Amino acid sequence: MRILVVEDEPALALRLQKALENASFAVDVSYDGEDGRHLGETEPYDAIVLDLGLPKMDGVSVLQHWRAASVSTPVLLLTARSRWSEKMAGFNAGADDYLTKPFEMEEVIYRVRGLIRRASGHSRPELVCGPLRIDTNAGRVHVHGAPIHLTAQEYRILSYLAHHHDRIVKRTELLEHVYDRHYDSDSNVLEVLLGRVRRKVGGGLIETVRGQGYRLVSKGDV
Repeated sequence: MRILVVEDEPALALRLQKALENASFAVDVSYDGEDGRHLGETEPYDAIVLDLGLPKMDGVSVLQHWRAASVSTPVLLLTARSRWSEKMAGFNAGADDYLTKPFEMEEVIYRVRGLIRRASGHSRPELVCGPLRIDTNAGRVHVHGAPIHLTAQEYRILSYLAHHHDRIVKRTELLEHVYDRHYDSDSNVLEVLLGRVRRKVGGGLIETVRGQGYRLVSKGDV
């Protein structure tokens, strides 16, 4: 899963990036409103963490621009403002959730995971596909009740397919949602990682649909 963090305070932006990467997200960072607006409109993110107090363009204006451009990516607002009227302005602009500074990094991670689940139509933190169980809050994977160890990249691939299970996911879409914007899309690393994930989960759960992409199926070997 791929996240955009738009935060002008470098130390906080770095902390957010590291915390989200440690939670197995791919993360892009922007430090001002204009650059963040451009990235949010042109790159495919699963969720965006957006500070309200940004240089060049404030967070509410950025969010209004995204929604006017039909960008539906779920947005978590970060604000140092405690007045309800200011938070309401964010919600009216199209925010999905907010956190008031200071906050715990773990709470950011939990809220981002929740936004992504709901945006893909899942209300519960556990994703179930046949014998496969993914606890999205804990980042744990089980097959037939046995724990499966995945690297961060492998987990992102499996998690994205699980959030969109039974749907064909094109290679380009998978690349865009499991790597940051600096990834070399001509690399064959994705296929290598998919092969590893297949071997670990077994049961024919991940299908290759020739000429179209990949699909995680719900049937599998129960």
